[in-house]
This record gives sequence, structure tokens and C-alpha cells, in this order.
Amino acid sequence: MADRCPVVTGFYHEDTNSIAYVAADPATKRCAFIDPVLDFDRACRGTHTTFADRMVRFVREQGLTVEWILDTHPHADHFSAAPYLKGVFGAPTAIGEHVVTVQKIWKEIYNLPDFPADGSQWDRLFKDGERFTVGGLEPEVIFSPGHTAASVTYVVGDAAFVHDTLFMPDGGTARADFPGGDARTLYRSIQRILALPPETRVFTGHDYQPGGREPRWESTVAEQRAHNTHLRGGVTEEAFVKAREARDRTLSFPALLLDALQVNIRGGRLPEPEANGVSYLKIPLNYFRETGCAAVREPQD
Repeated sequence: MADRCPVVTGFYHEDTNSIAYVAADPATKRCAFIDPVLDFDRACRGTHTTFADRMVRFVREQGLTVEWILDTHPHADHFSAAPYLKGVFGAPTAIGEHVVTVQKIWKEIYNLPDFPADGSQWDRLFKDGERFTVGGLEPEVIFSPGHTAASVTYVVGDAAFVHDTLFMPDGGTARADFPGGDARTLYRSIQRILALPPETRVFTGHDYQPGGREPRWESTVAEQRAHNTHLRGGVTEEAFVKAREARDRTLSFPALLLDALQVNIRGGRLPEPEANGVSYLKIPLNYFRETGCAAVREPQD
């Protein structure tokens, strides 16, 4: 069972430079969604399911049965489509158990005194090292914080879904300056990933197309070790932390950070509609003023 390798299909979300995945067991035709994206129109602040419906059509065309809908962490740059896909397929949702730490941080930032920061918005909270099944596959959960306090990597056979830890080798590594993030912790998480077998396929969650190249999202552990622009040459932890923190100080916040996180700490659900039937987002004014952040989309490398 553990020796099986998944068939992985990536779906590139151009508006947020995100990649969502379907990982399927070819023997049983059972699969998992990983980090699906719900579209968000910034101009009119409206959601739609165009991107997620591409994934729905693919699964149906391939005759796959969805067993899990997985998030690696609460995302800061796009909304999760997990609740929508659960409504379509009935599959359970899951995330790492440390999501409660992120929920508590952002509960305070958004001033949501009645918000239950207990992870109950997902059907399953995974522990570090926990295993589960997708058909005949046996994914393992690796706690990999640093970008956030909750991030996990899903290792499925010869595939590792790392999202915001490693980017493609020419893109480096993810930022670590969001509330709850930490560059030193990120470095140590990356070392756990790079300790996987060198032929392990690495699937990242973003690609910002360095140099204007076409989007890419698959590399290997060996390629990351040899060529990652932030790690090659056996960079020390101290050197990595110094460079990562310096780089992070130059980055603006993602345009959707304050929109997306209040949805994603809810497992991707919009806030409850008010008396008029409309859901409203709550934006803290001047909370991050000292950081000098600007609401423009910047590569999060």
C-alpha cells in the first residue's frame, strides 16, 4: 500500500498564482483535493466557483471518487473552496491540528469574541506523523510550520505537497513574516522535507513565474537541494534566517490577506449572513500600519 505512487494533476489559478491539486490512486480511482481555490472578484467583492468547477469536471471525467478535501494551512492570498467541494462530493475536510493556533491569532486581530477557535470547522485535524488512506495510498502528515504556525506537508507515496515552504528552485522559499510565522522554524521545516528521498516529487502551492517563464509546480527533492536559490550551497540556518527576514521586510502584504484569512480560519466558509441575507467581511483599519504594508499583490517569495 505505502509503495504506491499517486497520479498528480495540478490546476494553476492565474489570479493568485496558486496551484491546487488532485492526487489520485490509479488502482482504486480514489482521490483527494489539496488546497482548492474559490475565486474572488476583488472589484465587486464577490465569490464564484469557476476554478473549482474545473476540478469538479476533471474528477468526473476521470471517473474518480473523492475521499478527502485537504488544506495545508489557512491561506492568506486566496479563499479555500473546501466547503464548496464538500457540498458537491460529500467528502470530509481536513487540516493540521495546529490550525487552532492560527485561529486564535486572527480571532484577536479581527476581534471575533464568539468565534470558536477550536478547529471544528474541519472534519478532521491531523497530528504530525499521522497517516490516513486515499484508496490504496497512505499519505503521511508532516507538521511544517514557519510560513504559518499551522502549515503541514502531505507526503503521498513519492509525492510531497509542500505549499508555502518551498517554491520552484528558481523561486526559493516562502515568506515567514505573517503573524505566527518564523524564518528559523521555516528553515527547520524545510530540512525535514529535504530529508525525504531525493527522487521525491515536490509539488508547491504557488509559482510567480520568475523571469516571465511559464508556470511550473513540480520539482524533486534532489533538484531543491542542488538548485533552490535560497538553499543551495548548504546555507546555514543563521544565514537563511538573516536573508529570509531581510527579504520579508521588503514585501508588501498580499492584496487578499485581510479578506481571505477571516474566511479561511472558518474552513473556507463566508461569515454568517446578517439579517438582510448578505455576508460581510470585517477589515481591521490601521492594525498593520507600523509594518508599512500596502494592499498590492507582490510575489510572496
